Amino acid sequence: MQDTIQSRGSQGRVADAPSGHWVYRALPRRHWPYAQLARWDRPIGWWLLLWPCWWSAAMAGLAGAGNTALTFAPFPDPWHLALFLIGAVAMRGAGCTYNDLVDQKIDDQVARTRSRPLPSGQVSRRQAWIFLVSQALVGFLVLIQFNLFAIGFGILSLLVVAVYPFMKRITDWPQLTLGLAFSWGAWMGWAAIYGSVSLAPALLYLGSILWVIGYDTIYAHQDKEDDALVGVRSTARLFGENTKPWLFGLYSGSLLLIGGAFWAAGLPLLAFVGLVAAAGHMLWQIRTLDIDDADQCLKLFKANTVVGWLIFAGILAGALAA
Repeated sequence: MQDTIQSRGSQGRVADAPSGHWVYRALPRRHWPYAQLARWDRPIGWWLLLWPCWWSAAMAGLAGAGNTALTFAPFPDPWHLALFLIGAVAMRGAGCTYNDLVDQKIDDQVARTRSRPLPSGQVSRRQAWIFLVSQALVGFLVLIQFNLFAIGFGILSLLVVAVYPFMKRITDWPQLTLGLAFSWGAWMGWAAIYGSVSLAPALLYLGSILWVIGYDTIYAHQDKEDDALVGVRSTARLFGENTKPWLFGLYSGSLLLIGGAFWAAGLPLLAFVGLVAAAGHMLWQIRTLDIDDADQCLKLFKANTVVGWLIFAGILAGALAA
């Protein structure tokens, strides 16, 4: 067993880690396992966590276009955008580290994940916990830059984050819990500006949840065979051959709810152009998807950052025209 662990970790990188990434060029080899725990070599995760934050911040700025007390309206506050960026990287890293700690035994049974730092023995559980806390502290330092209401609302998200890794053991809908966690920024961007929440961020939150369920279902199709063997549940296994109709419903509901958020916030029509473009991209994902092609599933999952950019760009276009 020990020989197996050493052979898994001897190359210093997990099996599906991207080659040529800056992590492996810039960091000393002894730091690679920590970069892999935080997924610094896979930025798609923090981008997907960031988008609801930036959508909400941009929506809040444009909604307050006539409010002279808002310095940067109708545009989002650049300081808030920077804070959300740092916070997304830190908290996504902390969340991945926590998930790996909880899932160590499962990861050891899945081909794609058994070479990760914990199951391969490259880091100890104690080292991983210390690294998790250090990342969480960075996230906390970011959080306390906001108003008290936003700070309290941000702390609430930890309840969802804490239970997420266990959901795949008890429900076919762990992607729903991921959506609850990854969409929390939809509240935060608005709360950071107004010190309260309203219908607009609530609709944005619900719309983002459906989007997350959709793209993470695509992602989960990579592991569905191993998941079935070890008893991990997912919407990919639940939907099976009906994944495309489910994706159409999830993505359609997401766009309708986000459009409702824009309407509730009083955004101009030009802001909706980004939603139309995002709808086209989502339709392309559904038509292209082959649930039995793991490489393609990963590619389509990553492509969802384009959806984030399109929706964000639409709101900024609305701000330019305001």
